[in-house]
Amino acid sequence: MLQPKLLSLMAIAFLFLGAASAQKKPQASPADSTSGTVAGATIDIFYHSPSIKGRTIGKEIAPYGQIWRTGANEATTFATNKDIKIEGKVLKAGKYTLYTLPDEKEWKVIFNSQLMDGTRPIWGIKRDGSTTDDASKDVLVVTVKPTKASEFHERFKIELSKPGFVLLWGDIEVPVKVK
Repeated sequence: MLQPKLLSLMAIAFLFLGAASAQKKPQASPADSTSGTVAGATIDIFYHSPSIKGRTIGKEIAPYGQIWRTGANEATTFATNKDIKIEGKVLKAGKYTLYTLPDEKEWKVIFNSQLMDGTRPIWGIKRDGSTTDDASKDVLVVTVKPTKASEFHERFKIELSKPGFVLLWGDIEVPVKVK
């Protein structure tokens, strides 16, 4: 028969092991979102926020000339409850995946109708690292000019503003007008 002291020590050890295994590692690219009213429409944007981690935008991350899922993990989604104009072009009320095609002098912002991959939300990239953007399901593509951000953003961020929304990352700011 086990001695009471040994049983007590074993119980304490199990408690510590349980507590240690219950702690989760922080997610490398945590979920984030922004919601608000722009041009009379409620806009909700859900994304995951990757960090720069010493890498260069346009090279190691969000490579220039390649479609990017505009965030990390699951594809970024953009929802509007009313028809709006993005850079002068109509985007119907609904929910879309948001992709971008970054470049040094201009970025294409792509609103795509594909939200699911079978029964799961679309991830944004395939196992080989290529994008899941299906150009045949692009409902709106606009071109915008990036500018130098007023401050450095280690984590990717999307903010709503009176004139629309802006993508902020590193020293780059990508404003998108909404009316």
